[in-house]
Amino acid sequence: MSTTTTPAQAQAAPGARVPGARFALRGVRLGRGPGVVLDGVELEVEAGEVLAVVGPSGCGKSTLLRTLAGLLPPLAGSVEQDGRPVLRPDADRALVFQDDALLPWRTVRANVELPLAIRRVPRARRRATAADWLARVGLAEHAGKLPHQLSGGQRQRVQLARALAGGPRAVLMDEPFGALDARTRAEMQDLLVEVLAGTGATVVFVTHDVDEALFLGDRVALLAAGRVLGVPRPRDRSAAGHAPHEALREEVLRSLREDPAAPDSTAR
Repeated sequence: MSTTTTPAQAQAAPGARVPGARFALRGVRLGRGPGVVLDGVELEVEAGEVLAVVGPSGCGKSTLLRTLAGLLPPLAGSVEQDGRPVLRPDADRALVFQDDALLPWRTVRANVELPLAIRRVPRARRRATAADWLARVGLAEHAGKLPHQLSGGQRQRVQLARALAGGPRAVLMDEPFGALDARTRAEMQDLLVEVLAGTGATVVFVTHDVDEALFLGDRVALLAAGRVLGVPRPRDRSAAGHAPHEALREEVLRSLREDPAAPDSTAR
């Protein structure tokens, strides 16, 4: 990951709001070598929005996320952040995975401090930022513990705090709650909405869970169907079962039944 501190990050106090990143993909082909998984992708992600990405297994959701992160170059086309090509990983973009990837030998606090330590942020500020984010995710009293002493849900809270502690302008999330039980998953969804509200960060959230996509996403990108749907707001779990919500849910489910091998799968 780049050790460059952006102007927004350099000026931001712990937990401060930063401007979200805007992404644009134009005529993008994604895959490795001859293995094309998406072709002709036309997709815009607006600054500060939560874009949920759904599609059948193998349709290229995780590949799309890694391309936005700068980990996997496109085979063709252009991928831009704020009008500039995405060429490599950057501190502006944080990745969150289903596997929390916490360093087992570092305490919870030290794990959250890691992105700041990489950028050589002074120790006092690192500690203050980590303390702030651990309080936000409800883990202030666990700061001195090691990851193995936490539950799965707590570990994901630490991963979320670590991702946001560096003040990223975009958070790229690859099914981060997929391994959690239903109750913990709902709690993490609520927590994500709560903590993101004050950051300004853009979020691209890959999920197989349709209800999760509709709850979290301001829009939902249907990769196999090649469309992006707007989701009515404000967020309200009680909307489930109402006719407009159910119609939208059925449209997303229908997209998941599409053939992911179709060569002209796009997201417009």
